[in-house]
Amino acid sequence: MTYDVIVLGLGAMGSAAAQHLAERGKHVLGIEQFTAAHDQGSSHGGSRMIRQAYFESPDYIPLVLRAYELWRRIEKDTGADLLHITGGLNIGSRDGELVRRTIAASEMHSIPFEVLEGRAISERFPVVVPLHDDVAVHETNAGYLFPEECIRAQLALASRAGAELHFEERVLSWDAVGDGVEVRTSKGAYTAGHLVIAAGPWASAALQRIFPLRVTRQVMAWIQPTTGVTPFLPDRFPVFLCEDPEGGYPGYGFPAIDGPLGGIKAAIHGSDVVCTPESVDREIHDVDVLRIIAKLKARMPALDGQVVRAKTCLYTMSPDEHFVIGKHPRFAACLVACGFSGHGFKFASVVGEILADLAISGSTTKPIGLFSPGRFVR
Repeated sequence: MTYDVIVLGLGAMGSAAAQHLAERGKHVLGIEQFTAAHDQGSSHGGSRMIRQAYFESPDYIPLVLRAYELWRRIEKDTGADLLHITGGLNIGSRDGELVRRTIAASEMHSIPFEVLEGRAISERFPVVVPLHDDVAVHETNAGYLFPEECIRAQLALASRAGAELHFEERVLSWDAVGDGVEVRTSKGAYTAGHLVIAAGPWASAALQRIFPLRVTRQVMAWIQPTTGVTPFLPDRFPVFLCEDPEGGYPGYGFPAIDGPLGGIKAAIHGSDVVCTPESVDREIHDVDVLRIIAKLKARMPALDGQVVRAKTCLYTMSPDEHFVIGKHPRFAACLVACGFSGHGFKFASVVGEILADLAISGSTTKPIGLFSPGRFVR
């Protein structure tokens, strides 16, 4: 069967692409090797942070502002509960990159924020014990998304608009055929004018390793605070990101969004444990959660508590940790969205809009120069 666009992968980015393409009247086939909103990749675990003061690069801020608008539109169109604003804390030394770049990005794009120093941090948030030279950038509009519900909502809108969605169907190969593509799967063969590859940690294999992507094993832990969850409830505690004073990967976490027995979800943003989706060790070891607690307990002593549960997920890292979005450098009919490097979920709604722009008109007005696939290909 022939389609206008085939979307390979129906996680965060693929479900968004299928939604936007179908809503613009395109005949869309989405193919996913697992069930909807599965837990084998990068878009599970009950919460994902969203923030506007984007220290990674100010270039992200116009995109994340549009993403907020689109998440709210999806909520309105589906009745789903997706985006919660709690505020956000970026904690670190005044001269550290986290604080300096967060402030610079906020000032450049007029993002509401305030800087809390020393005692003011713990006066506002009593469970935080700042280190000697800590300051905290408090961002008003940060919060969290429910990732599984976001994906389900995007899939529902895609299906409502006429997209054909296939689950538990594995893609075996794809090739450029004439001006389009042919995709072969475990259940058949399909042709289309365009192919969107949004395969998360499977992207490297799907793209024949044309980009230098690296998959890493991450661990999320839910910790019962020694104080109980009351001081960490979402109406009194924000999402947070903490600089490592020794220069290691930062720690981050969320307020108590899972009730009195659910704990505080926390993790380390980064890992040196390289794997593949097939080889990843999904068993949780004591050292995994001890690392997370050790990363955060100096500033938040209450997180030196019992671990309620823990789970693995996968980051797909690009060499510069910026996204890869755009036209395949060798096949004009193929678009790629990969390498989201552990900070991409919040952008899924706008990435879907961008991919639809590229598939339909060949260009987008969104600022995606930073993410050009060509930067990694000679």
